Amino acid sequence: MLQVVKGRMLQAMHKGLSRQTHAQANVRMLPTYICSTPDGTEKGDLLVVELCQSHVRTMWVTLLGDGNQSPQVMYKIFSMPGDIMQGKGEALFDFIAQCVRQFLAGISSPQHRLPLGFVFPFSCRHTRLDKAELISWSKGFSCSDVEGKDIVQLLQSAINKQELYHVDVVALMNDTVGTMMTCSMAGKPCEVALVVGTGTNSCFMAMAQQVEMAEETSGQMCVSTEWGCFGDDGTLSDILTPYDQCVDEESSNPGEKRFEKLVSSLYLGEIVRHVLTALAAEKALFIGSNVAVLRTKGVLKIQQVLEIIDNEEGMAEARRALEALGLRPSERDCCRVQQICQAVVSRAATLCAAGLAAILSHMCQSQELKRLVVNVGVDSELYRGHTRFGEILQSVTELLAPECMATLLPSIDGTGWGAAMVTAVALRLAAQRHEVDQVLAPLRLSRADLQRVQALMRQEMELGLGWESNANASVRMLPTYVCSTPNGTERGEFLVLDLGGTNFRVLLVRMAKDGIHMASKIYVIPTTITQGTGEVLFDHIIECIMDFQLKHNLTEQVLPLGFTFSFPCQQLGLDKAVLLSWTKGFSASGCVGQDVVQLLQEAAQRKQHLGLKVVAVVNDTVGTMMSCGYDDPKCEIGLIVGTGTNACYMEEMQNVGAVEGEQGRMCINMEWGAFGDNGCLDDIFTDFDRLVDEKTINAGKQRFEKLISGMYLGEIVRHILLALVEKQLLFRGKPCPKLQIKGIFQTKFLSAIEIDGLALRQVRAILQDLELQASLEDSVLVREVCQTVSLRAAQLCAAGLAAVVEKMRENRGLAQLAVTVGVDGTLYKMHPW
Repeated sequence: MLQVVKGRMLQAMHKGLSRQTHAQANVRMLPTYICSTPDGTEKGDLLVVELCQSHVRTMWVTLLGDGNQSPQVMYKIFSMPGDIMQGKGEALFDFIAQCVRQFLAGISSPQHRLPLGFVFPFSCRHTRLDKAELISWSKGFSCSDVEGKDIVQLLQSAINKQELYHVDVVALMNDTVGTMMTCSMAGKPCEVALVVGTGTNSCFMAMAQQVEMAEETSGQMCVSTEWGCFGDDGTLSDILTPYDQCVDEESSNPGEKRFEKLVSSLYLGEIVRHVLTALAAEKALFIGSNVAVLRTKGVLKIQQVLEIIDNEEGMAEARRALEALGLRPSERDCCRVQQICQAVVSRAATLCAAGLAAILSHMCQSQELKRLVVNVGVDSELYRGHTRFGEILQSVTELLAPECMATLLPSIDGTGWGAAMVTAVALRLAAQRHEVDQVLAPLRLSRADLQRVQALMRQEMELGLGWESNANASVRMLPTYVCSTPNGTERGEFLVLDLGGTNFRVLLVRMAKDGIHMASKIYVIPTTITQGTGEVLFDHIIECIMDFQLKHNLTEQVLPLGFTFSFPCQQLGLDKAVLLSWTKGFSASGCVGQDVVQLLQEAAQRKQHLGLKVVAVVNDTVGTMMSCGYDDPKCEIGLIVGTGTNACYMEEMQNVGAVEGEQGRMCINMEWGAFGDNGCLDDIFTDFDRLVDEKTINAGKQRFEKLISGMYLGEIVRHILLALVEKQLLFRGKPCPKLQIKGIFQTKFLSAIEIDGLALRQVRAILQDLELQASLEDSVLVREVCQTVSLRAAQLCAAGLAAVVEKMRENRGLAQLAVTVGVDGTLYKMHPW
């Protein structure tokens, strides 16, 4: 039956977490906006106010940032006038504010800003840590004009009335959350809490993306289950006894808080009383006694029930309690009353265990763990007053959730101390957030920044196209002698070479009526060759071609050859291209200033390979535009975002200053990776970008590419992470030797870390491979850094592309331009966003 109850609790929790079903849920699963537990670095003076059943408690806490080992605490309790609980809301908050004023007057507090944490043990709908509307009163409170109002605002206004303008209410929480934070003090985080007192509730740290009622989507968030209302929809009717029905009918809220009425100390004495009344009526107990007293509500207190359960003194306590009611119990009566009390309290413990097991199983499943190891903070007069309650809670939880290992921790000071921790953590996170924002601010570009980049790109394009101004342009705007895009009728068999990175591809392409057929092989080019001599590089290329032709029986054929050569070249014709500079880590000597077709043919002669007929040298952007153009005639732009970045587009011949002729169009290879090499992007470049640039083999060159392409993004992230570690904002400021290694944080990690819905556990696993011991908060921050760097790269790419399409539209005198952009490159293809 307890497994069934656990299953129903899990269903109720899922209903409460979902935006679609939340309104109908009994277990409300309210977000608290508490996103972290203490880490021991919290310090400063804090004020706490706790609203209790019959009093208000005020506390002054000083934390020293020493792992919270020796906090200094002063507190004072103010008895609450009885009429306040049912009076006006304004009177309640005025009374609380007066308590704060008296308390501060008594300890001569300094007048600097004093953050206050408020423990308000009622159901509230939070929209921030310091903004929460009361859903409903309970526990005997029913002050007017408070439900639906912001509790923080009501308290802050009352405090301001007392002219305590230096006191700021920064956090509001319920007692359960306070318990969890209190128990996080022993150097280990506590991620679940359970309160069983006059009421009952639980809370736990959930994965933020599962809390659909909150705006936060990354990291964790503490959820207050509000499980006291579990069963209000009838899901517990098969375990309710006639005694529970009687207790419910006599309560101030019949039909509500059904779970609470089965487990909380406010009701257990009443359940026992109804059982005794029923048994006395059947003459099974108190024969010869006047049992009318048992019909009086409240004659049996929970404290008496707990004392009766005590095995050694229990019988004597039972006799004392019963005789005090005017009953004359026999030895057998006392024994049976003890059994009844044990049964009622044991049932409460097992039901609490079923609820706790549901929470633990949910946490285990949502984090995709085989085994969950977690600390559970418990604040309960039943737990404190009766060791058997704790034993049952522990053993039944283990039975119902065997995949979870939960350690129960008794709360030190319950809620007040926990409230101080919530407040301290909130202040720590706010300070850290401010520092993180300062570090990342230079990478966050506004729309105005991007419009300026677009305008600068347009300016550099015009310079690059001009015959006289070309030499001063950072965007070279190289004519390709490609003057037409495909129309789909092209046929034939071709050999293709593709050189543009660490891999070299040879392809056989057959274009037929029934489509394009390709065979290809990838050959690796070692760094020793890419950074050796030009002769060795081109000899290696010819060897790869010969190997490919041999494997495909092409040694006797001379096929037209297209050479994709993805480096900046000045084309003097379709089959003649002079290398202007190496990029992407290449630096082979004796190539810059040479015609790459000539270098290829010389290598062929050296290797006695005479069947090469090079028809076209093509940049990879042009290749991309043409291949996409075969399927879509509107494709007139090619864009590469991979190891490097570049773009090409169809420009009007009349605007191409380097080539004679006014008619038609020609594809222009922009070589936009060098945009900014003349200093025009210096204010976009951050310190992190400069650190990356300085360590490249072409420092000061390809500046735009170094902001965007896959070869550099991982390095930018690595430098940002190092800065955050140095500022003690990441990995607790511990040194990370592996992170000091250039190239260790590859761009593929960004792509993996940014996958939507990727559990933070998997992010932590990626970081663990780099020997980085990341907490959940660390994982959230690393993901944010990756997102910031990727977003900037994509936005800068977009600003460049906007300049291209705008120029094409104006060239053609159109109000609107419909154009397709062919895109290739590992970063574009592999990155989720």
